[in-house]
Order: sequence, then structure tokens, then C-alpha cells
Amino acid sequence: MTIAFYPGSFDPPTLGHLDMMLRGLRLADRLVVGIGIHPGKTPWFTAAEREEMLRGAIADAAPGSAARVDVTTFDGLVTAAAADAGATLLLRGLRDATDFDYEMQMAGMNGAMAPSIDTVFLPASPAVRAITATLVRQIAKMGGPTHHFVPGNVAERLHTKTL
Repeated sequence: MTIAFYPGSFDPPTLGHLDMMLRGLRLADRLVVGIGIHPGKTPWFTAAEREEMLRGAIADAAPGSAARVDVTTFDGLVTAAAADAGATLLLRGLRDATDFDYEMQMAGMNGAMAPSIDTVFLPASPAVRAITATLVRQIAKMGGPTHHFVPGNVAERLHTKTL
């Protein structure tokens, strides 16, 4: 069984994240979505809220595939979390050349630490390429519409959070 690990902060989950999850399910039998917890950062949503939003988004988008997705949290190295999940693939999305440069460095370091885990880069789909969680948070904080950028269940949570 091939297991892919897809790490990120997912604060909040976006349509870009959902696109990567759905495409990751085409590459692997199971997809483990790892919510990174970083002690130096203060997320807008709790880890439990992000997990709930991710589960809801995949259940809405691909109900038949939701059983093949696990969501977990981790606070250490991505390679350790991926290994703990039994993953042999580390799924990473690329929006632009800046992402590529950074991700290549990370892939090199991760490969040195965990040679049995291969990093797989997927270019962001054109329709979601410009979406970042940071921009979505800014739009939401300023009262703008977010439904173009996030799954429906996430848009509802953003709206509730900004009221």
C-alpha cells in the first residue's frame, strides 16, 4: 500500500490544499494530511478546527475517497511525521519559481534525513495557483468574500470567525 504524506499549516485550508489532496489520492492508496504545529506561530484556527475543516472539505469534494484520508498533527520534523505515518511519498505543491527553489532545498534535506521517503512535486492547478492561506486570512479579516478561495465549509468558518 502506498501512503503519501501531505504536510502544511492549513490555516485555513484552501481550494489549493484541496486540489493537492485530491490529486494526491490519485498517486497513493492512502493520504495522510499532516497539520504542522509550530510553537513560535499563533494560528488563526486551532489544530482541531483545521482538522475538522480538512475532513469536511474532502468529504464534500470526494465522499467516496474520504475513508482513504487521515488527518493528523505533528510538531517535529516532517520526515519523522511521514515515517510515523508509514509514508513513502512526501507530497508538495508548487505555485511558482519561489516555491520551487525553497521546496528543492527542503527535498534535499529531507532526502538526506529520510532516504526511503521520496518527495513528489505537483504543480498547482491554474485555477488555484494564486491562492495562499495568508491572503485568504487577510481578505477575511477585512470582511471580503472568501468563497472563491476556500471550500464551502471553510468559508462558513471564516465568516463566523470574522463576525
